[in-house]
Amino acid sequence: MLQKIIVLLLIVSAFCRTEAAEFLSEEKPYSLSDLYSIALKTSEKIGISEQDLFIAEKNREKAYAALRPELSAVGEYTKYSEEKLSQGMTLQPSWSGAYGLKLSQSFTLNGREQILLDIAEDNIAKSRYDLRAVKENYLFSIASAYYDVLRSMKAVEIAEAGVGRLKKHIEAVSARLKLEDVTKTAWYRAEAELSQSKSELIRSENTLRLAKIFLADAAGLPDAVYEITDPGPMENFFSGDNPESLKKEGLENRAELAALNLDKKMAENSVEAARGASWPLIMAEGTYLNYEQEPSPPSRDSLSLSLKFNFTLFDSGMRNAGVAESIARKQQAELAAKSLSKQIALEIEQARLELLTHRSLLTSLKDQLDFARENYNAVAEQFRYGLADSLDVTDANTLLVTSQKQLAESRYGFQLAMLKLERAKGTFLKNILDRGEDVQK
Repeated sequence: MLQKIIVLLLIVSAFCRTEAAEFLSEEKPYSLSDLYSIALKTSEKIGISEQDLFIAEKNREKAYAALRPELSAVGEYTKYSEEKLSQGMTLQPSWSGAYGLKLSQSFTLNGREQILLDIAEDNIAKSRYDLRAVKENYLFSIASAYYDVLRSMKAVEIAEAGVGRLKKHIEAVSARLKLEDVTKTAWYRAEAELSQSKSELIRSENTLRLAKIFLADAAGLPDAVYEITDPGPMENFFSGDNPESLKKEGLENRAELAALNLDKKMAENSVEAARGASWPLIMAEGTYLNYEQEPSPPSRDSLSLSLKFNFTLFDSGMRNAGVAESIARKQQAELAAKSLSKQIALEIEQARLELLTHRSLLTSLKDQLDFARENYNAVAEQFRYGLADSLDVTDANTLLVTSQKQLAESRYGFQLAMLKLERAKGTFLKNILDRGEDVQK
């Protein structure tokens, strides 16, 4: 049976890899939705969580089996050294044998078997919540890596533009140097600024390569040579005026908290199951046997019914230790749920404030970038006519580069903060599905 399951898993895994390979073979930039879909087809973490759900379902089948009678075949055969007779009666046959069927059912008087079945049912529901939490965490890690790549791409673009502006500035300095309108130090300063800008470009390109490697590894892409699409400006509206409503939503929707609440429920049932070991065990058994021996006796069949009672009087404290352990696990589950509730509230408030901060900054940073761009154009024009020196141009370029970086950081930070808030509220995966993104395996 185990071999069949392993073979089936290998076939499914190969099929998923084939599907993913077919998708990856398409020569097109990847959107965030594409990366979600590819990642879920190749994720080992999600596969492990799905197997946990499969195991939980099989444990339920085992728990349910304890509530059903067990039918077994019985048989025995005995060969004796010699046949013994006395006055026509068989004292010892040459051989004897018996075979038949036995139907048995055992149960504890406090319904311990039903309690264990309820625990198995709750464990399946918990495994589903765990699987959802794993998917949400995994997809959010994909989103984080995706925005890291976007930031790095924008940084390269900004650095390239900065190098281009400084090259034009050096041309302007060289032209004025020939006319002896500026000193040689102005040319040295411009060259130094260009070298620094080129160094920044190299760092940005290497950072982009590393970010792409991380995203390729997280999403299951075959290599780091690929392109991604920019999602563009986000139109989602969020006021953030009601933090209590957000926290309530998080406590209702977070899969991790729902799983812990089921843990607490299972721990409570486990206490009752542990106490069930102190209750009597009743076993009902019906047996049909067919006897054979040589020489044959007058009666050959036997049908019997029996009712057995078992009650352990002394077990060296094992039952009490089991109950105490179950109570401790229940208290652990309660404390874990309380701790996670506090953590969820903190995560929501942190994401909410981060989102509000980026949203408030975006307008001012856009204005700052417009002013920095106009300032650079004006100073560069003034330099051509000798109304500004080289230091003014490099300062204006530095201000423009800084403004571009700050706006890009805040823009992508705003978009990721929106996803972070969805994740904190427990609606991240649901919102992906509502937007029609194909993330099903």
